[in-house]
Amino acid sequence: MIDDIRPRTPTGRFPAKAVVGEEVVVRAVIFKDGHDVLAGQVTVVGPPGAGASRAVALEPVGNDEWRATFRPASLGLHRLRVEAWTDLHASWAQRIRAKLDDGQEVDAELTEGGAVIRRRLDAGGDRAVLGPALASLLDGDLPPDQRVAGALSERVRAAMAGPVGNADRTSLDDVDLWVERERALVGAWYELFPRSFGGFRGAAERVPALAAMGFDVLYLPPVHPIGTTCRKGKGNSLAPGPDDPGSPWAIGSAVGGHTALDPGLGTFSDFALLVGRLREHGMEVALDYALQCSPDHPWVHEHPEWFHHRPDGSIRYAENPPKKYQDIYPLNFWPTQEADRRALWEACKGIVDFWIAKGVRTFRVDNPHTKPVAFWAWLIDAVRTEHPDVVWLAEAFTRPKVMAKLAEVGFSQSYTYFTWRTARDGPEGLRTYVEELAGDQADYMRPAFWPNTPDILSGPLRDGPRAAFALRLVLAATMSPTYGIYSGYELFENEPASPANEEYRDSEKYELKSRDFEVPWSLAPLISKINRIRRRHPALQRLRSIRFHDCDDPSVIVFSKSSDDGGDVVLVVVNLDPVAMHETTLALDLGALGVGHDHPYTVVDELSGERYEWSGPNPYVKLEPWVRVAHVLQVTPGGP
Repeated sequence: MIDDIRPRTPTGRFPAKAVVGEEVVVRAVIFKDGHDVLAGQVTVVGPPGAGASRAVALEPVGNDEWRATFRPASLGLHRLRVEAWTDLHASWAQRIRAKLDDGQEVDAELTEGGAVIRRRLDAGGDRAVLGPALASLLDGDLPPDQRVAGALSERVRAAMAGPVGNADRTSLDDVDLWVERERALVGAWYELFPRSFGGFRGAAERVPALAAMGFDVLYLPPVHPIGTTCRKGKGNSLAPGPDDPGSPWAIGSAVGGHTALDPGLGTFSDFALLVGRLREHGMEVALDYALQCSPDHPWVHEHPEWFHHRPDGSIRYAENPPKKYQDIYPLNFWPTQEADRRALWEACKGIVDFWIAKGVRTFRVDNPHTKPVAFWAWLIDAVRTEHPDVVWLAEAFTRPKVMAKLAEVGFSQSYTYFTWRTARDGPEGLRTYVEELAGDQADYMRPAFWPNTPDILSGPLRDGPRAAFALRLVLAATMSPTYGIYSGYELFENEPASPANEEYRDSEKYELKSRDFEVPWSLAPLISKINRIRRRHPALQRLRSIRFHDCDDPSVIVFSKSSDDGGDVVLVVVNLDPVAMHETTLALDLGALGVGHDHPYTVVDELSGERYEWSGPNPYVKLEPWVRVAHVLQVTPGGP
């Protein structure tokens, strides 16, 4: 029996996920009737051109669970074949050793052992190793312990390994694994509106500062022409002033649609300059992929069948009651005629193809949960077949099952509920949520932690002190391999639209913002330090290894992470209260830290450079938010 193979998605109809170089842990439940010794392996078959397939031995870890690891070296679809069989040699060795130790007669077992080895020889086994062992087994002049000595040796054991000649060799259908580039798992994102910087050229001037802060991805909201019909003014008003730029998500005008640029941002040469500047500084651009149109989009006039219509024949605008988006028409992905559906879906893919040709390899997808899952399954598969290096971020602040399904069908990563998880404990707490994300769901869903977005100013950030921004930054950047912030975060922008509204007052979605990033009290130094720490520590570039530790203060959260090989261990302690000092005694799981009981160990605070010599699981910590909100500690075991 072979059951519960992982990694896998909930239905198994879509590939699980990994990135190049990541340690992939393959697990399975394997058993059979009786007391025979079993063996198993995972055969990894890479995409065409990736080289020969390879077999990795499965090792038992208890309770009929087996485990193997490998690191994929190429992009694309990999197939994992889990096989198991009765290890005839090991089963025979187990029986004859037990009888010899008990002083029992072993004539039958000696004959059986000979048959087992002869079968492997007939199947092409190593005659130089197995021949002498077989001869000894069959030599009746030798005492039993000498007859079996050669057949029980490690050399023979190695020569008998594998499934060759085993009649009960069993396998299930292959499990698919889609391997992406590292950026699909690990990255620090920064979002800005290029129009607030004077367009693409102005944004390009900001790139060196962003690179110096350690960001990997610059995410731009829609860069396309903005409609004038029902254009929104400041504060989402329906009465725009003559200079109000409108919402970038109201895509399309007489200038063009999703494959055109807002003239106020510059030309395609200016866009290419920005992309090139990012590459020079080791960064890349992520574009917003928003499948919706303003009333002025060319598609509205050329393809009215692609939109939803009211009974009076007018096109329905977008709503999320009580919110109204009169400047946006949602697309109807299931028009009445099949030919219209095919044309629409191909046109949507054409948008992605266009921007890929312009050097874009990362797309942040706006509200994917408002479009059919079937569409995303088709689109992502079609694009990655041609361009396996494309990364997809789902902006899906929606129900958990929907978020999970979008991840299953192909999205590389997803926004999460981190923004609203502010307490340590309880069903809505950070600990419960992150443990869920780092469990089996991590086979296919990768979380992106964003403390803020242009739409969301939540939790302690609302009218919050600087410490609130610092602690949420540390949490996002150390809990998840991917995190991001929206421009203005480093300047502690904290004024909500209203006591009940999560959006920013004077939202940049509807107006230009002018910011002074050179103020001496900026959070930029901490951001730079955190991003350097992330790059220096492989432990912080993984999700599954996170382990939570206890302490006696619910306002302090403690967790550790380790690298795939266990050589890098980081312990993080964060004060969740941005206004009050908290001191507490930790209750550390020393095993998770790679520290032996009764052995001293050293921790170095990567934020302050301070060094501490600890012993035992119960060190004392004190965090004052006006001085420090967190420890990010590199753990080095000491002692013998």
